Amino acid sequence: MLSSVERLLFIRGVPIFQELRDDFLVRLASVMDELSFPVHHTIFTQGQEGRSLYIVVSGRVRVHLGERELAQLEKGTCFGEMSLFDAEPRSASITTLETCECLVLTQMQLYDAIEETPGIAVNIIRLLSRRIRELNRKLNAYQVTNTEPDLSKAASKARLADE
Repeated sequence: MLSSVERLLFIRGVPIFQELRDDFLVRLASVMDELSFPVHHTIFTQGQEGRSLYIVVSGRVRVHLGERELAQLEKGTCFGEMSLFDAEPRSASITTLETCECLVLTQMQLYDAIEETPGIAVNIIRLLSRRIRELNRKLNAYQVTNTEPDLSKAASKARLADE
């Protein structure tokens, strides 16, 4: 369990909160719940309704679709933020790889926070944009890896046609 000061210092280092004033961070830190999860625990599953953002305080979690791993998240990273805004089911599952401590921010707590400090919404949009860009890079790398043989066959056929 984090003390009030430790919680404030920790939240200050989380990317989506870095640009916020300390007085706001103090209030935000005081309303967040701290949860503990054992190793190999599924925090939530793809398709489940969600209204909370989680921040990893300690341990590691696995983001996955079925058995396909999308990412591993460690201390200071957050997950679950998409469902706070679009009220859609969770897009992936989260399972702990180690015993984890997480801070939890609910949708209502976040909306109250955004009303007070709109900059938090901009920070979350930046985080979502970075994640989409990373997913696009992975998708492009996957497509290149899986289409290269077809491209080389096409190039061979083109060379033969030229000869």
